[in-house]
Amino acid sequence: MLDTQSPPRDPSLDHLEHHVFQSRKTGVPRLGSYLPELWERREFVVELARCTLRAQNYTNVFGQLWLVLNPLLMGCVYFVLVDIINNSKHAPNYFAVLLAGLFLYTFFSSMLTQSAGSIIGASRLVLNSRLPRLVMPITQMVIAFFRFLPSLIVLFVVHELQHVAWGVADFYAIPAFLEVAMFGAGLGFICATCQVYFRDFSNFLPFVTRIWMFLSPVLWELQSVLAKHDLKSHLIPLNPLSPMIGAWGDALVYNVAPPYSWLLQGFAWGLGALVVGTLVFVRREREFSVRL
Repeated sequence: MLDTQSPPRDPSLDHLEHHVFQSRKTGVPRLGSYLPELWERREFVVELARCTLRAQNYTNVFGQLWLVLNPLLMGCVYFVLVDIINNSKHAPNYFAVLLAGLFLYTFFSSMLTQSAGSIIGASRLVLNSRLPRLVMPITQMVIAFFRFLPSLIVLFVVHELQHVAWGVADFYAIPAFLEVAMFGAGLGFICATCQVYFRDFSNFLPFVTRIWMFLSPVLWELQSVLAKHDLKSHLIPLNPLSPMIGAWGDALVYNVAPPYSWLLQGFAWGLGALVVGTLVFVRREREFSVRL
């Protein structure tokens, strides 16, 4: 007969602790420990962004030159388009207005599109590391910011050529930019989560961002639309980006303080999107390894 008795227990092993790790698909981790761990990875995020840009020839002369020429050429294309549509009827400094809105919206759309593929593109890192998964979309947002910086050089040159005044009111562009960054970060986290579950999401996203641009004060001025008091003037304020880009343009181009209601609306949209996007991402990030 087979001996079914269990082997004798070793008393010397009683002091050892036993941990049982169980998988949990959803659930928000303890933010008190998650967020400090994420902050400790800030140097890793910056270095990973630099390595990615270096691989994309960002550090050489021609790569940096293209980062300056690309937004300038894109602005020229849209300027010709609007000039044809309006029969050459636009403000003298319209090119500066167009570039200011276009560069900021390009930064916003880049945050969304690049964050969407951050988890899928770093699947090996996700499967073989203990990093907070939020590091991946944040890295792509840092890359989008580095690519945005050369466009400020173009904007400065155009301002000087069109004799746009500079003043203290230009500093209102800083909170407007931060609001766009917060809003884009929150939506970027949601896009990264959706891309894990729906692989065709990245093919659909560019159409959304392109339509969203035409509904935002990029090719037209927010003040002029609101002054018409028609159906469009009532629909445009429903766009979360309208007060943010409107405040950005008023500060940089017209050197006037934007209405404080625009700044408050932009802050509410930005903070709300950031909180919701973060919670959605961290709640689902433990399931990413299974989905990949």
